[in-house]
Amino acid sequence: MSLSALDNIVWHSLAGPQERFSAGGKTARRFARGFGPLCGFADPQRPGLGELEPHCDVGEHVFCGRWDSAAPDGWRIDMEVPAEQMVWGGGTPEDEEVAANGGDSGGENPGAIVRLGARDVPQMLELVALTQPGPFGQRTIELGEYFGIYEEGALVAMAGERMEAASLREISAVCTHPDLQGRGLARRLMHLLIRRQRRRGLVPFLHVMQYNTRAIAMYERMGFRRHRQWVLRVVCRT
Repeated sequence: MSLSALDNIVWHSLAGPQERFSAGGKTARRFARGFGPLCGFADPQRPGLGELEPHCDVGEHVFCGRWDSAAPDGWRIDMEVPAEQMVWGGGTPEDEEVAANGGDSGGENPGAIVRLGARDVPQMLELVALTQPGPFGQRTIELGEYFGIYEEGALVAMAGERMEAASLREISAVCTHPDLQGRGLARRLMHLLIRRQRRRGLVPFLHVMQYNTRAIAMYERMGFRRHRQWVLRVVCRT
């Protein structure tokens, strides 16, 4: 199993299978407006941020990694956060039934896992704003399968897929309402995604901030292993 694409996964995604969702040039690309503002570079140590200027608003924050030099003219670094990249190393979790649709169906069968779609996006954005799992936009749901759990008509947990390259598929936007954490909702959703990915011959992976030690411990108990550490940079066009 080759994991080489993980070393520059954002670029391999945006210049590869997800190019249709990207904007930029030959050496630098980002997810287009409407998606989470992640960017990648063909050569991570020579970031061609100039190619992104037509696609980034002044003052807009863009997330990137894998380079440690100073910011070029016209850009500034606003934050650096250490992160862990983790890869699935376990077996295939057991099946769990999934309802066909999200939205109102969650009210009819509380606690059931449902497939999320366009009508769920407003609630997805509300949950993301509350829990801050990472970059997520109005169109992020287009990048893969997303599943969630509703209780009393409100989306209380979700998880889905973001980047892909080679046989690698990222699990992302894993979040649970703060009042309902500790009930295993995120684990159920992740197990579903892992099952579906494994049956397609894919290798699940994810990213998590190093300060989120509770999540890292949960992922390790599930069967993920740490692949490497890297620093997420939040940069801004000035």
